Amino acid sequence: MLPTTPAGPAAVWDPQQYLRFADERTRPLRDLLARVPEPAGGGTPRILDIGCGPGNSTAVLRERWPGARITGVDNSAEMLATARTEGDPSADYLLADAHDYDPAPAAPDLIASNAALQWVEGHLDLLPRWVTALRPGGTLAFQVPGNFEAPSHVLLAGLCRSPRWRAALGDTVRGGAVHQPAEYLATLAASGCTVDVWETTYSTLLTGPDPVLAWTRGTALRPVLTRLTDPGEQQAFLAEYAALLRDAYPATPYGTVFPFRRVFAVATRR
Repeated sequence: MLPTTPAGPAAVWDPQQYLRFADERTRPLRDLLARVPEPAGGGTPRILDIGCGPGNSTAVLRERWPGARITGVDNSAEMLATARTEGDPSADYLLADAHDYDPAPAAPDLIASNAALQWVEGHLDLLPRWVTALRPGGTLAFQVPGNFEAPSHVLLAGLCRSPRWRAALGDTVRGGAVHQPAEYLATLAASGCTVDVWETTYSTLLTGPDPVLAWTRGTALRPVLTRLTDPGEQQAFLAEYAALLRDAYPATPYGTVFPFRRVFAVATRR
């Protein structure tokens, strides 16, 4: 799911950079789907993957439900082009923004969203509408990062607002639109669902030079790199940010430990 910056169009994703940590990014989805019940209606399940990105999440959904009719939805043409070839080529794909997309005509048995809703402002208000779109007994399942208070994000925001970068980047980095687990539980329970909400912090071991910088280049840094069109400015910013990250996440002989909190929700329509 593609973020937008306050001053312009959607930032351009680099699907290959995002997929560099495909296993680490996919593990939370697998943990999420382990708690999703089988579709109750019988027949061919209809599944929506909202914010499907380069299709790594769509491929995991296909593993779980090989015969399902799956539609991946994303607002990045670049990501969808990769999804069609490297994700799940047998799925359908739709270019649309999650905030405006209406899932009701698809009559889904499952709406899944993997690390995308944090980019959708006001998504808490979308959840009741998505629940209503489900077939009776259908499930809405999503996971979102809950690490916006982590050093990786706090340092990035502070650097963007520093004297050197404030004019170009001061309005670029915003806090993610992620809520506390209790808020998701209350919203989904009030929408007529049986709800399972939890959170997990993954202590991910990253390797290679400046691995936390490499991770953020696939996600949080995208609006910044889009705004800095001059290659020299990009490199100067990345050098400053990398130095801050090395202090916050020191390397060890066995790699760099990168704690990452995530929030999960599985809501089945009664």
